[in-house]
Amino acid sequence: MSTDPQKDWQHWHERRSAAVAEPHGPLSLTGTYWLADNPEGRIPAVPGEWREDGDEVVLTAGAEDAITVDGAPLIGTVRLTADHGPIPESRVESAGRRLVVLRREGLWAVRDFDPESSARRAYRGIEATRYDAGWVLPGVYRSYEEAHSIRVENADGRERGLGLAGEIVFAIGGAAQSLQVAVEEDGSLWAVFADDTSGKDSYRFRFLRPAAPAAHGSVTVDFNRALLPPCAFADHFICPFPPPGNTLPVPVPAGERQVLTG
Repeated sequence: MSTDPQKDWQHWHERRSAAVAEPHGPLSLTGTYWLADNPEGRIPAVPGEWREDGDEVVLTAGAEDAITVDGAPLIGTVRLTADHGPIPESRVESAGRRLVVLRREGLWAVRDFDPESSARRAYRGIEATRYDAGWVLPGVYRSYEEAHSIRVENADGRERGLGLAGEIVFAIGGAAQSLQVAVEEDGSLWAVFADDTSGKDSYRFRFLRPAAPAAHGSVTVDFNRALLPPCAFADHFICPFPPPGNTLPVPVPAGERQVLTG
């Protein structure tokens, strides 16, 4: 990392813009199919037969399905668990598409990542506000006595649990603000937030991922690195909406704003 925050941000923005356009990046998601909605095992436009069986998914395929699992052609049946690694490393592939097994709150789904998606072809980049040091704010992380989960609406219209471990407190223009956050496995924080630009000059909500707090709780709140959620790139993601209290009453004209298409 250089000593120039503007250059660091520019490199971050360029890497981010390129990463979402990778063959199996978020722009390639063409469908999230819940197996409970397809009890007969056949999913429209997805090869193979997919059935849930307790803690596994059973995939059956014939030669006509052109499915490979772990790089080997599948003719017959295989039992699968949820994919957790990078999409290009998921186990099931068919004609360049990655068929990713997903489990949320006990429900199974198959996601279809197709490099030939219309969203990927139309993508022209990410509109983002240029770096502004005024949006790098000192903050403090305060953990809750007990982490808890609340129900929030997701982008697909269903409610799901959102785990919250604490809040970050900071000031904008001298006024105290706070955001509820989750803590990731590496100690970094994750907030789903909206502000007075949301749905107007920026996408309807965004993500913020501050680094892990210091031992005494101090944390840097850098809105220059506010992120568009995956559902800004493809309609088939199930991103959570901001929980109550995470809509800032002020505009935050910083960070990623919209997906550019053409």
